[in-house]
Amino acid sequence: MTENDYTLAWGLYAVAALGCLLVGFKLTGWMWRWLREPLRVLLAVLLLTPTIVDPVKESFAPAIAITALDVAFKVGNNAWRAVSDFAMYGMIAFGLYLLFVLVRWPLEKRARERRAQAEAAARRQASEDDELAAQAPLAAERRDRYRDDPPPVAPPGNGRVEPRL
Repeated sequence: MTENDYTLAWGLYAVAALGCLLVGFKLTGWMWRWLREPLRVLLAVLLLTPTIVDPVKESFAPAIAITALDVAFKVGNNAWRAVSDFAMYGMIAFGLYLLFVLVRWPLEKRARERRAQAEAAARRQASEDDELAAQAPLAAERRDRYRDDPPPVAPPGNGRVEPRL
């Protein structure tokens, strides 16, 4: 395999892996967030983890493919190396995800508190408006739709006469 073939194969795999990630994101979109996000991290680790195939040539391959081929056909001994790469990249990815969650948690808590205060203020304003409306006298407004306003006068010169019922 030449260098161009190797690069082309990795490019095709990257496009396919991103497509699989998109499908995985669509499939997990309905789930509860604290289940959906770790599953997405796990899917990304499975699809995007490389492992070394030949240490002499420094050629890499997707770890999921190496593991599947080694287990299914019993052709090599790279499965354990791929599994150890999965474990290493998985720990790194979940550590970064945990850091992200720890940063996001207080921000969301503060946003929920602000939203609750805004809703309480809106409820308080609505109750004050209801009290003012209850104290207001019952009188017809200027824009009352049941008020008997005179019918509009037709402009002169209109040759059409409509009968009145």
